[in-house]
Amino acid sequence: MGEVVEVKLSPVQPSGPPAVSVPPFQLHSPSMTRSPLIGGVPKSPLTSRILTPLASPMKKAIASMQGFLEEVGHLTKLDPQDAWLPITESRDGNAYYSAFHSLSSGIGVQALVLPLAFTTLGWIWGILCLSLAFGWQLYTLWLLIQLHESASGTRYSRYLRLSMAAFGEKLGKLLALFPTMYLSGGTCVTLVIIGGGTMKIFFQIVCDSNCNVNPLTTIEWYIVFTCSAVILAQLPNLNSIAGISLIGSISAVTYCTVIWVVSVTKDRPHGVSYDPVKPTSDVARLCGILNALG
Repeated sequence: MGEVVEVKLSPVQPSGPPAVSVPPFQLHSPSMTRSPLIGGVPKSPLTSRILTPLASPMKKAIASMQGFLEEVGHLTKLDPQDAWLPITESRDGNAYYSAFHSLSSGIGVQALVLPLAFTTLGWIWGILCLSLAFGWQLYTLWLLIQLHESASGTRYSRYLRLSMAAFGEKLGKLLALFPTMYLSGGTCVTLVIIGGGTMKIFFQIVCDSNCNVNPLTTIEWYIVFTCSAVILAQLPNLNSIAGISLIGSISAVTYCTVIWVVSVTKDRPHGVSYDPVKPTSDVARLCGILNALG
């Protein structure tokens, strides 16, 4: 009589969802939680087959299948390449847009107050400090570009993230939060004051004395400028305001050119003193130096 052997078969555990391979920078991207590939696609049997990354060898076949499904209305049209970007969500920019943004943001009111800094520091120290600051600005810009798409895959596109990576999570937050909030708030207040005041002066020049309207007060012009900035901020990305950056860059280059051309070609007016007012105390002198360096 043969021996009966009982074989126990354990139930097959359902395997988890297939892992989707993505590039390293996408895993660490701050926009990972709001990517259209995660939670944004309707649940369907075809979902796991469609969510293959674009870097797969099956790219063409999957893209064709996804395009067909989008045409018949089974899936919402998505653009994963744009959705991975944390800020712009657009790849329509080019070198010209970058030049417009850099010029309009880099050359601003600081160019107008540059003569004030030279009156405090003098020609030698003024040129030396300006050259050092410009070199440091180029170096930090180069660092940010290198860290934006680093070899490790982590994207350091925020000062807070960069500080946390350099000094640790707790110390990095303490060192970066206050300066970022302080500079952001101070910049906003400064721009509102300058923008509102400029709009008031522009209205007075255009309207002159022929307009029979009640002019707005300075505070009201500040509110008008703030509302305009809020409306402009609703645009989706920086590429949407490339035209405004173009106007700003042309204006910046124009008034900087006017400053040095007029200074070279025109003679000094008579009866005008160019000697700066001497500070009366060491504290006033120190504050003047700090303002000039700032």
